[in-house]
Amino acid sequence: MASPSEPSKAVTSAEDSFLELLAETLENLDRVPRGQFLQRFFKTIAQLDLTEDVSSEYWEQILERRRQLADTLGKPISLKAAMVDVLASSTYLRVPILMEYDDLKKLQFNAATDPLTELYNRRLFEEHFDKELNRALRYNQHLALVILDLHQFKEVNDRYGHPQGDLFLKTAAQTLRKSLRTSDYAFRIGGDEFALLLVHSDADQANTLARRIRANFGSAVDSVQASVGLALDYGIAVFPVDGDQKDVLVRIADQRLYEMKHLQRGANVQQRQAPPATITAPFRPVGAPAPASTQPLPSPASPPRPERRKWERVSLAGTRAYAQLADNPQKTARVVDLGYGGVALEMELSEELGPRFSAVLHVPILPPVRVVLKKIYQVPASGGQVRVGCAFVS
Repeated sequence: MASPSEPSKAVTSAEDSFLELLAETLENLDRVPRGQFLQRFFKTIAQLDLTEDVSSEYWEQILERRRQLADTLGKPISLKAAMVDVLASSTYLRVPILMEYDDLKKLQFNAATDPLTELYNRRLFEEHFDKELNRALRYNQHLALVILDLHQFKEVNDRYGHPQGDLFLKTAAQTLRKSLRTSDYAFRIGGDEFALLLVHSDADQANTLARRIRANFGSAVDSVQASVGLALDYGIAVFPVDGDQKDVLVRIADQRLYEMKHLQRGANVQQRQAPPATITAPFRPVGAPAPASTQPLPSPASPPRPERRKWERVSLAGTRAYAQLADNPQKTARVVDLGYGGVALEMELSEELGPRFSAVLHVPILPPVRVVLKKIYQVPASGGQVRVGCAFVS
């Protein structure tokens, strides 16, 4: 804390920190948006009416002047000092007052927040994640990362337009702010992507909060979402249970978000279409209990291949996707294509499969998924192999 004899130290420190943050951010901007920002920046701090090109030139001069002064004096020089030196020596600046305190606070707020939702932006997410993860490591505390996005948000934009989409993004941000503790952080890290950092929170606490946020958001948009199933999907990763590195925790949370989105999409498909008796359930995570089957056991005889699929399939040709047959983990089959209703496998002709069998699917992007399959058809394939079409069975 500054002493009474140093009243300006805190303000100067804030200005210097902001300018350093600004300089680092501008390095990653293209020429046009960089010039546009600098034009408004010089107008705000010194009431200078400069063109975008002149604003960019002055900024480069300021950076170069700071390097020269640092070399000459043998110590670091603040950007503010270099800025005063450059602008005061020009014909533009008459009064060397750079910034009112209220203007500084406004610029600091704009540099740290997303303009639409007023949540912290991705840059602050990276900084706070590093800080909180280091704190959790040092004191052996839990830290939960929650990554969320809006389910079927593109359909909202396509059907109702981007202004309505922006309204839902603001609603999501308001829901996050109302649901969090003062020690937690909420960020907008992408178009419809959000992130939460929950300090001192384990998996159970994070899941409870995420479910409450999802329910609160559903209630907030229920009256205006029409036929679009808009919802907040989420994935959670917790230090130290899931890892102790930032990129590992982000990857795991992303995978779990994708898994929830996949399961939710499969549920929506089943609601829109009455599934045939032998095609019932989408994927289940490994280890998840299977619901009791209400369908009769299939006949051992393989019925003819259906002419038209209930669900469209995605080709996985050329990928490393494979299925590990649960009856014998040493036996594998190549996954040819995949859909919400079933999967097609290719395997050696000698492999014998019953009318119903279990397998673990290993598909790029998704985590391993344990499924129960019913054989629908079997036809010869090239190279002495057979292609087996299967439906997911609960």
